[in-house]
Amino acid sequence: MNNALSGIDMALWDIKGKQAGLPVYELLGGKCRDGIALYVHTDGADEVEVEDSARAKMEEGYQYIRCQMGMYGGAGTDDLRLIANRMVKAKNIQPKRSPRTKAPGIYFDPEAYAKSIPRLFDHLRNKLGFSVELLHDAHERITPINAIHMAKALEPYQLFFLEDPVAPENTEWLKMLRQQSSTPIAMGELFVNVNEWKPLIDNKLIDYIRCHISSIGGITPAKKIAIYSELNGVRTAWHSPGDISPIGVCANMHLDLSSPNFGIQEYTPMNDALREVFPGCPEVDQGYAYVNDKPGLGIDINEALAAKFPCEGGNPTWTMARTPDGTVWRP
Repeated sequence: MNNALSGIDMALWDIKGKQAGLPVYELLGGKCRDGIALYVHTDGADEVEVEDSARAKMEEGYQYIRCQMGMYGGAGTDDLRLIANRMVKAKNIQPKRSPRTKAPGIYFDPEAYAKSIPRLFDHLRNKLGFSVELLHDAHERITPINAIHMAKALEPYQLFFLEDPVAPENTEWLKMLRQQSSTPIAMGELFVNVNEWKPLIDNKLIDYIRCHISSIGGITPAKKIAIYSELNGVRTAWHSPGDISPIGVCANMHLDLSSPNFGIQEYTPMNDALREVFPGCPEVDQGYAYVNDKPGLGIDINEALAAKFPCEGGNPTWTMARTPDGTVWRP
């Protein structure tokens, strides 16, 4: 339901902008900045691969880099990292899981993961220094007490933020986390109502709102929560993974341009085919995004061309997580 309402809301803002002859960011209050700072994703089977991937992004001009090891939430053990990366040598590793577990999936050890991530960032800071901003996404995959331990252990490495350290149903634990760690926290990718952020903002438990705007009703409620966050010293970091359309990306970016408390924008690079199907995609240069000044959201869809790229079925491997004993784990 929320996704449908969000689509209607975004379309209405687009229509209103076109009728007024103005880009949506002008309707939202006007530009606060010229470029939109982006963070991009890096991954790798081990610390060295993540370092190499991060260096490649730095050479492209990105100054904010999310670092993962193996899969969402990190694999945590050698065999799982290798399997997640489909490396041939994975077959030579003895799996660290129940010998009788045969269920398909990507096996994930939350305890090992929580210990491996501080080692990852120790390596990255030693090799890359502190001039680049580094982020990490826990993806709600560890227990609350492990999240607290990990946030404390990450303090020396000065992350830009640690994302979703606890699940939405465990946000009460953020009070204890906040008392024991100064690592900045981004929260809310899975929230579906703006009121879910209110107690976290009121009690100063988070630093960034991680909001998937098509899950909460669109641009209208997103602007409301952005304004409320601004009044409380919390910044925006709209959710923008590779599985949302460029139209959703542009909706995020019009909010970015018009929000004084903009923090950072997640970004997944767009290939040529995607840019052809969606004329008007934002331009990216040296780690910053630039939207055009056309009326509305400034982007369209070529439906005839889109028909040449039908959706493929199947589940992404990262959604098929299991713990070492075979228990299904949250994606």
